[in-house]
Amino acid sequence: MTTKPKARKFRIRRTDAGSARPETPEAADSNADSPPPEQDGGTGNIAQTDIAAIKREGLTGRQLRMARRMAQKHNLPATSDYDAVRLLREHGIEPFKRPNLLELVVPRDEEASDKERPSAKARQKVQLPQTVKPGQQNLPAPDMSPAQRREMEITQIQRDIARRRRRKLTMLMARLAFFVLLPTAIVGWYFYNIATPMYSTKSEFAILQADGGGASVGGLFAGTQFATTQDSVLVQDFLESKEAMLLLDRDRGFKSHFSQPWVDPIQRLAPDATNEDAYKTYSRIVTIGYDSAEGVIRMEVSATDPETATEFSESLLGYAEDRVNGLSGEKREDQMREARKSFESAQQERRNAQEALVELQMQGAVLDPQGVIAGLRARINTVELELQEKELQLAALLDNTRPNRAKVEGTQADINRLQTLLDALNAEMVDASNGENSLAQLSVRIQMAQADLVSRDMMLQSALQQMETTRMEANRQVRYLTVSVNPVPSQESSYPRKFENTILAFLVFAGIYLMISLTASILREQVSS
Repeated sequence: MTTKPKARKFRIRRTDAGSARPETPEAADSNADSPPPEQDGGTGNIAQTDIAAIKREGLTGRQLRMARRMAQKHNLPATSDYDAVRLLREHGIEPFKRPNLLELVVPRDEEASDKERPSAKARQKVQLPQTVKPGQQNLPAPDMSPAQRREMEITQIQRDIARRRRRKLTMLMARLAFFVLLPTAIVGWYFYNIATPMYSTKSEFAILQADGGGASVGGLFAGTQFATTQDSVLVQDFLESKEAMLLLDRDRGFKSHFSQPWVDPIQRLAPDATNEDAYKTYSRIVTIGYDSAEGVIRMEVSATDPETATEFSESLLGYAEDRVNGLSGEKREDQMREARKSFESAQQERRNAQEALVELQMQGAVLDPQGVIAGLRARINTVELELQEKELQLAALLDNTRPNRAKVEGTQADINRLQTLLDALNAEMVDASNGENSLAQLSVRIQMAQADLVSRDMMLQSALQQMETTRMEANRQVRYLTVSVNPVPSQESSYPRKFENTILAFLVFAGIYLMISLTASILREQVSS
């Protein structure tokens, strides 16, 4: 019958170096067999000497408190913090050394033996024989005082710090040389040796408005930058657009100029370059800025030779002038369109009213119904007056006792004739005043047509006046492009600015390296914490 080996259990205990390590039962037995320190009459003097040496070490308050807590943990009767350090060192425990986790495991049987021997003071490490090389001196070192030992340790620490600083400085210089100085040198070499020189021409122009006078509110801003700001912004946007680039390529061969083989590879366009690639180059070589304080547009155009740059600038100025004229023409047409339409409508309505009046006058045989009716009324009045006179004359004749028969009959006959005529005229007036086609109805329609014609005449005059006013206002809204600085070919290249671009590249690479270094340091600190 075979017995299973008993499993050995381990526990954590501290060693003579102040750290925890695993102990084997053989080490525990050897430590248990070691005799305790002698208790003689000079123990008090030795303790005082050790405490004085410990005080000269310059321990901090935190270290002393740590030693006191460790002495209380090991049930050592310490009377002070320095005495706690002394007792711990006598028991082989270094209170200021961090424990190693690999040394914290001890066997279970050794734990039991430690419980059985709570009075054991020091635990000695098991040191195996080491191989000694031939010719190597292995003499014991002379004893050193605590002050000398402390000075030696401080010197060693300082040398280690200096060595680490030199190593870090060397690594820093290597990183700076690789990530900052080397790219900067490459960029400077490109600007000084490879980059194609560019010649630029500068020009200035402004968009002015025709004088509008001060009669209206709009005349207060006429001829100033406040009246043409929107047009200037529109022209600037047009010159910076892809449309202007296409017009320049059509007239001056923009793509073919920058596709020449002697242009450096970075600025060169491919022979089959798309409009987007050409527009990127166009945006880089054409710089346009609008000064809102002065109302002036400043334009700078670059090319590989000064003559081509001047041609490009003149072409762009011509495109801008055409666009300004187009904008002015559109504004004038928009303003005149409604006025012209209103005038034409009023003119047509007046013509229609006049034709309606003429048609009414031409409907009957009488051209002037009102005149006919007025004549009838006058004739009726005349006949009525004559009839009244005849009746009065007849009454005067009949007042005689023996009136003249012939006169009475003659007067009576005149009265009858006048009465017959009056009845005929009244009948004619009745015929002219009643019915749909009567002279009265025709007269009313003619009067209405005449009134309509008069109103149409007034509307026509108003539309004509409005169209004239609109035309004058549209003439005042005309914009003019005035070139104040004409493009002149330059004799020296303006770009690239070699020194400035190199310094700028150095600052950019240094900023990128600094940002990445700070980010890495922060992440490393967060991970380590």
